[in-house]
Amino acid sequence: MTDRWARAEERFRQREAERRYRRNDQAWEDYDDDTTVIPRYTDEDHDEVLAAERSRRATQRAERGEPRRGRPQRTEGAEPRRARGDGLGGRSGAASARSGRTRPERGGSRTDEERAESRSERRRSAPARGRRSRAASRKAAERKKRRRNLWLIGALFVALFAGAAVFAGMKVVKMFGAPEDFAGPVGPLVVVQVHPGDTSNQIAEEMHKKGIVASSEAFFQAAVRNSNMNSVQPGYYAIPSHSPSTQAVTALLGKSSRVGNLVVSEGRQLHDQQDVNTGSRKDGIYRKIADASCVGTGTNQKCITYDQLDAAGAGADLTALGVPSWAEQRVRDVPDRSRQLEGLIAAGTWDFDPSGTPDQILKQLVSASARSYESTGLLQSGAETKLNPYQTLIAASLVEREALPQDMGKVARVIVNRLAENQPLQFDSTVNYALDRTEVATTDADRAKRTPWNTYAMPGLPATPISAPSLNAMRAVENPEPGTWLYFVTVDKQGTTLFTESYSEHLRNIEKARQSGILDSGR
Repeated sequence: MTDRWARAEERFRQREAERRYRRNDQAWEDYDDDTTVIPRYTDEDHDEVLAAERSRRATQRAERGEPRRGRPQRTEGAEPRRARGDGLGGRSGAASARSGRTRPERGGSRTDEERAESRSERRRSAPARGRRSRAASRKAAERKKRRRNLWLIGALFVALFAGAAVFAGMKVVKMFGAPEDFAGPVGPLVVVQVHPGDTSNQIAEEMHKKGIVASSEAFFQAAVRNSNMNSVQPGYYAIPSHSPSTQAVTALLGKSSRVGNLVVSEGRQLHDQQDVNTGSRKDGIYRKIADASCVGTGTNQKCITYDQLDAAGAGADLTALGVPSWAEQRVRDVPDRSRQLEGLIAAGTWDFDPSGTPDQILKQLVSASARSYESTGLLQSGAETKLNPYQTLIAASLVEREALPQDMGKVARVIVNRLAENQPLQFDSTVNYALDRTEVATTDADRAKRTPWNTYAMPGLPATPISAPSLNAMRAVENPEPGTWLYFVTVDKQGTTLFTESYSEHLRNIEKARQSGILDSGR
């Protein structure tokens, strides 16, 4: 009986241990922490579980009609339990009484049915605990991965911040430190362009790009200290390379540094001409370009020559020369190729890059002139005059050579009226164009010589423009002054010009001109 009681008591202790340390699966499912330890349970949780289990078992026993577990019931005739020490003489008697009696079973052992139920319950809970364990492992792995990603992102931000701090530090040092600058000696000349609207900072960037200064900051600091920088004009400048910033600013402001600056006066022709009366040479546009192309001084000076420009201007590749599309076909038909660009370089002030080739220089000037002509409305004109854009350019060159500004509208009207009547223009300026030596008056022999430009010898317009017209002359032909005039003549050296539609009156006006001496020839 004693062994049976001991085994029952051992089983009870095992059950109690399992209940006491059994994991609450619901608490584990709801547990969300970054640790992977088993949730901690309090005694209150254990007491609640134990009470519920006892209540369930008591209900099952009651249903089966089993007696309630607890202290064994005394049966009829059983000897009542002695009080401790009664009739046994103290502790030794009590011990003797304990060893001499048999302890009753504590409510009896579990039945086979209960043990089977317990084993079945453990088997059912085992897969669920395995699934929950695997889910917990996955969550732990995900948390570990998130922590690793957070560390990587944090490290990246730290690296970016450190790089930005280093960059800002370098900027600060560069800002407050002296900018890089050349100390000398200077190198060969370099051509640099100042564009319209350029600021000192933009000029400094261009200077640094061309190798003139060591840094744009050094040039900018020197420029802002010089109040004359406000007077710098757009154009091309020859500045020594590897210059100290202050010297570069001084050179830019010097008059001798300006290169590639061309002034074409109204009515000037491409080639040189000689005046009959004075014998002096009148420089043509090619000569003007050659002079403006020089860079440097003395033996180091480099220039494009007059002959190089003349040869380039006669080239067959009109696109390479910048000839506009509205003039291209007529230019191809010009009988003298050396004169094919006549009139396509307009009167005015122009800037070109003197470091370019002759073809590049001519293309730059012709293209800029075409844009200038088109700004007057050239491409939209001709509805009233019946002239195409190139014919309008030719007529404007005649007006430029024949009239003073106040008479340009009337001379343009005479041209339009005569062309409408298919009447020869008979302009002395067209006779002089083909001559090496010119004057206001012309001889009978000159007027009788048939050339593609002599309007005494043929009707219509000359083959090309005869000069560089101004924009005022262009506008006069595009919108000629209303009138019926067919003739005009300048009657004195002050430029007084008389207009008429009567030929007889025109002859009388010519006599006035002869009397004033303006028609006297020096040949």
